[in-house]
Amino acid sequence: MTTDNKATARRMYEECFNKGDLSMVDDVISENFVSRTPNPGGLPPDREGFKQTVNLLRSGFPDLNMTVDGMVAEGDTVAARVTARGTHTNEFMGIPPTGKQVTMTGMDFVRFENGKVVERWGAWDQLGMMQQLGVIPAEAPAGA
Repeated sequence: MTTDNKATARRMYEECFNKGDLSMVDDVISENFVSRTPNPGGLPPDREGFKQTVNLLRSGFPDLNMTVDGMVAEGDTVAARVTARGTHTNEFMGIPPTGKQVTMTGMDFVRFENGKVVERWGAWDQLGMMQQLGVIPAEAPAGA
């Protein structure tokens, strides 16, 4: 079962985020899905919010590519270490396109029931992404 869960989690990154293919979401993400990590832009923490999050990210970063750097599974949970890369060529959450390439690392813990994702906890370096876009200074001002 852990092998199947890892394959499903990998599909989430490769098909949804990298290709923008949302046709498989209903097949692998439960209708009772809850994201325990706030979605960007205050999107809802449910399955539809997941789809909207993918669309939001791919809209701002059309060449978005997530690489699974490592993955382990135990019981009903898969942990993945992921690197996301993309070029900010369209507006993203009110930020005008900068043309800058960004790299953001993150960790996801995905819990499964009956072969479908039911919960997700994520920790992503959003501060680093905003610094790379130039929205937030990379260093604290002198004397801060």
